[in-house]
Amino acid sequence: METINKTDTGKISKEVRLMDVDTVALDDANDAVVIIDQTKLPGTIELVSLRTAQEIWDAIYLLRVRGAPAIGVTAAFGMYVLAKGMPMDDFDSFYREFVQKRDYLDSSRPTAVNLSWALKRMDGVVRASHEAGRSVPGILEDLKTEAEAIRNEDIAVCRKIGEYGLSLIGDGDGILTHCNAGRLAAVRYGTATAPIYLGQERGYHLRVFCDETRPLLQGARLTAFELSASGIDTTLICDNMSGMVMKNGWVDAVFVGCDRVAANGDTANKIGTSMAALAARQYGVPFYVCAPTSTIDMNTPTGAEIKIEQRKPEEVTEMWYKERMAPEGVKVFNPAFDVTDHELIAGIVTEFGIARPPYEESFKEIFARKEAAAKK
Repeated sequence: METINKTDTGKISKEVRLMDVDTVALDDANDAVVIIDQTKLPGTIELVSLRTAQEIWDAIYLLRVRGAPAIGVTAAFGMYVLAKGMPMDDFDSFYREFVQKRDYLDSSRPTAVNLSWALKRMDGVVRASHEAGRSVPGILEDLKTEAEAIRNEDIAVCRKIGEYGLSLIGDGDGILTHCNAGRLAAVRYGTATAPIYLGQERGYHLRVFCDETRPLLQGARLTAFELSASGIDTTLICDNMSGMVMKNGWVDAVFVGCDRVAANGDTANKIGTSMAALAARQYGVPFYVCAPTSTIDMNTPTGAEIKIEQRKPEEVTEMWYKERMAPEGVKVFNPAFDVTDHELIAGIVTEFGIARPPYEESFKEIFARKEAAAKK
């Protein structure tokens, strides 16, 4: 892993700005995936080159790159970069190593459906190209084309989500968001922040409340950073303050991203999301999930079947503190995600429209629009 740029951002730099850099990019000439190391934000903007399967796996697992769309693009570019170093003279040897690397990367974040989705797309290209009689070098070209398509689709999808999301709010509204489903979680725009950025482009004056998002503080380190750097009215709050700002009437809508949506509309997102949804229901604030259709898993009937990643106890007891803040030996429960019940969700905003309850029926309409668009 190589650091290729490092800029002090204690003050917003005029030379290198977060908004000028893609979260994930391909450096084809140097056989690398380049990411913004999000564990270093907001203190530094650090671009890191990933060249090996271990480096890519670590970057995903250790949250150097995070957010379902960004993880998917990283996996796609990663498989192309890794494929460049595989045997080129024999398909069986090439595919054997390809499958090994695919499965290895897939183990890094089991809750993020975009990871397996992108890897399956890349695998499908290999098999389809081989069946079409393409040589291994030809398959490599097809893998690059597919990875770039996944990246470009992410940008277009996020903008469409922003368009639909913007129809749900008005100038002057207050928005609450949890974790980071911003441009740092995608290539550009983000999902939950896309309506905010598009609103800014059109002259809206929106007020955004960012939950800090314990224990890894993605809301404080990432969302508050990127929104304030973009000139958006941003207020950081602790997770346990969301109910108060809603009760005070300061919030008109909640927008969150997600890592996986079940067929019934149950949604897995960063831990604490369901508490914000419960507060929103109590105080009559509509709660919206912004989700590319790639995160909707129709093979998962309900949220009960979503596997929830468990993370290290040190993230709760020691991280961010000069000294350990909990007694030695205390038990720690540290799930990375929780599941928000579909009954608490007013709508799921996708690139093909806004799904409303009952979600099983609404998703059928959404995917029918997606299939129709693919045929054009």
